[in-house]
Amino acid sequence: MKPLTLYTATELEKPCALPYDRVVTALRDGEMVEELGLMRWGTNYTFLVQIVHDDVTFLAIYKPRMGERPLWDFPDGTLCQRETAAWVMADALGWGCVPPTILREGSRGIGSVQAFIDHDPQRHYFNFDPLHTEQLQFMAAFDVLVNNADRKGGHCLLDPVDHIWGIDHGLAFNAVHKLRTVIWDFAGQPLNEAILCDLEALCVKMDDVKSPLRKELSTLLLDQEQKSLQNRLRRLLNARTYPIPGPGPNRPWPAI
Repeated sequence: MKPLTLYTATELEKPCALPYDRVVTALRDGEMVEELGLMRWGTNYTFLVQIVHDDVTFLAIYKPRMGERPLWDFPDGTLCQRETAAWVMADALGWGCVPPTILREGSRGIGSVQAFIDHDPQRHYFNFDPLHTEQLQFMAAFDVLVNNADRKGGHCLLDPVDHIWGIDHGLAFNAVHKLRTVIWDFAGQPLNEAILCDLEALCVKMDDVKSPLRKELSTLLLDQEQKSLQNRLRRLLNARTYPIPGPGPNRPWPAI
């Protein structure tokens, strides 16, 4: 996995590249030493925090369970688990399309803690270059797999080395079909061979009830949600194409 370019100073002036595994370890075992502010763009409480582990210090996004707004169509207090499950799935696929995310105790109780990616907020899905098409193909397939109900254009971040990261996956993994995304560019087109190969490998892991992946997902998702995840995976592999939007809401609001 490629190094992540992360901010290492509270002034947001000193981004540096850190090894992927080192970031995961720091998120899991590091100390949340300071809350630097409340991120005000979301409906749930989201904090910018500082993580320190040994000689590593960087910024992360902390979403405590106690700050989640209740929703009628998702079980209460589970959004932070879904954020974490999205990274678990991306990591299992080897796609690196979700920043490392750990479910852990923080300054305001248990919540998801995700590495804060260095990015230009003016760059997003709606103004990406054609060179980013292949990465978006992986992102689109990922959203179908996790049943992402909120893939806005601004939820696609472009880091300094032109890698696209997807964020905000709290509204994913519902057992009921809820796919809402702005990425319909590939609807009806065939999945490329690299995507299919990774999905087939994932299917093997998902079919093994004793696999580390299944054990981890069982701590994050309901049984029915895991079964629906497996069903979506099999449908993707059988169809070998991106789905076509059907009736009902297919795009999030707002789109950015």
